[in-house]
Amino acid sequence: MSNYVFVLDTNLKPLNPCTPTIASKLLDAGKAAVFRRYPFSIILKKEANSTPKTYRLKLDPGSKTTGIAILQDNKVIWGAELEHRGQQIKHGLESRRSLRRGRRVRKTRYRKPRFNNRKHPDSWLSPSLEHRVLTTMTWVNRLIKLCPISSIAQELVKFDTHKLQNPELQEREYQQGTLYQYEVREYLLEKWHHTCAYCATKDVPLEVEHIVPRSKGGSNRISNLAIACVPCNQAKSNHDIKDFLRGQPDLLKRLLAQAKSPLKDAAAVNSTRWKLFNALKGTGLSVTTATGGQTKFNRTQQGLPKSHWLDAACVGDIPKLEVKVSQPLLIKCAGHGKRQVMQVDKYGFQKRNKKGELVRKSTKVKNVLGFETGDLVKAVVTKGKKVGTYLGKVAIRKTGSFNIKTREGTIEGISWKYCQKIHRKDGYVYGLAHTDGE
Repeated sequence: MSNYVFVLDTNLKPLNPCTPTIASKLLDAGKAAVFRRYPFSIILKKEANSTPKTYRLKLDPGSKTTGIAILQDNKVIWGAELEHRGQQIKHGLESRRSLRRGRRVRKTRYRKPRFNNRKHPDSWLSPSLEHRVLTTMTWVNRLIKLCPISSIAQELVKFDTHKLQNPELQEREYQQGTLYQYEVREYLLEKWHHTCAYCATKDVPLEVEHIVPRSKGGSNRISNLAIACVPCNQAKSNHDIKDFLRGQPDLLKRLLAQAKSPLKDAAAVNSTRWKLFNALKGTGLSVTTATGGQTKFNRTQQGLPKSHWLDAACVGDIPKLEVKVSQPLLIKCAGHGKRQVMQVDKYGFQKRNKKGELVRKSTKVKNVLGFETGDLVKAVVTKGKKVGTYLGKVAIRKTGSFNIKTREGTIEGISWKYCQKIHRKDGYVYGLAHTDGE
């Protein structure tokens, strides 16, 4: 079943979310109207005096994806996975920096470097990291307006990168509790994408495996650990990795390179965790925290499949969960476009067309007849060569003849008169995912 539907009364007061079936009946009876498409919300046509139940919002912050879940007692009624675009921002800043450095060394006016007179405040985060905090808070504030949330739970995980690199440094006893090595195992599963490092098998029991065996001088460093299925782990035994993969040089090269990959994802979570925690406290709601090992332990005890939104539901102390959602909302950060006016080639020079004119990247016109590029529209064409119904994102033109990008392709030359706006562009792309949760 899909997520529960958020319900507002006529004064925009959040009420108890309802099932999609009940929401459909209210819409058919004319007692409610669609308020938002994503996340799907309806608004009643009268004021409600009932006292809503209490709901809890849970977050599983990640470097690339943040899991979001809403619980009412032990029932998971809403879930979403928010995909960040931190790497896209990082690559954009690096491209801009390289273009500016190139302009400085060419025969243009000299611009004095500014790096000697700039200083960041103590709480400063790089734009790619700040983006993770801001987008998460954007959705937290949206959900607070749509659902009567009374408390927030955040997974405040801290990856000890030095300890991950060398667990034998000191104070090993703190790992020997009930949650022993859950943080290390969770990190390795993410690093190796929940697949066997040797045969790429998925959905089977996986074990932690030493690339260089301990009997031959191998250590417990994270760079010497991999994830392997039981047959591959037993077949490798204490053989040297080069002997075990002698006939597979490509796999050997990829495995050794991936084993030494940097811990940038762990560093990103470490850098943003307290900034997000303080931002959550600014909402005025009760905020609690839990460790990543506890989340993994809870999900294992509940017998739930691995996913970001189910990890969020398992944050903190929980009873036996009843998952009412099988299709969480997938939210991908897409941004609002660029401010760059001219198109450039890979060397940073402005592009020109066949007539020698500079090629502009965007137009100054942002709104045409109430539509903006990126809006989700439904076009019902009743006459002409393009009769039919089209649902997709619109690209505007000054003439009022729009293009609509659908799943089947781009339909060009649709008059604005046939278009009806369904969802205003907000910098996100939405979808649904199927899981094994019931």
